[in-house]
Amino acid sequence: MAIETLEGIDKIGGFDVIVMDVLRENYPEKFNESGSMDWKWFEKDIRPNNFIYVRQDKNSLSFTLQNGAIKENGINGCQVDTIIEAAKLILLGLDKKFSCRENKTALVGLQTALNALANRKKDRETRGVEGESRA
Repeated sequence: MAIETLEGIDKIGGFDVIVMDVLRENYPEKFNESGSMDWKWFEKDIRPNNFIYVRQDKNSLSFTLQNGAIKENGINGCQVDTIIEAAKLILLGLDKKFSCRENKTALVGLQTALNALANRKKDRETRGVEGESRA
């Protein structure tokens, strides 16, 4: 049920959401009869530029996390704030169906975390160290 709350969301934190079921529909030649995909193709053409994957059939959401500083390694994954944003989107969807005080409290906590990370980023930009592997 939780993964259903992301249905129709095509971006999280500015990154495309790759729905594996749609990938299978768009590139049937890259999948065999059992549903397995051509992993060499996936690793070469899909994974380097996409970092969020949904498998509705498995109720699964996965992320590729940034490995190293962006200025030193380029963008090769998403940051923790993207995962928090995904959790917020899921909880917002669940709260629409099962609204309660606890969901709203959790949403405030997730927003607080996102605000703290945004403030950290602004501070690092001001100091000229954003995207680098130094404090």
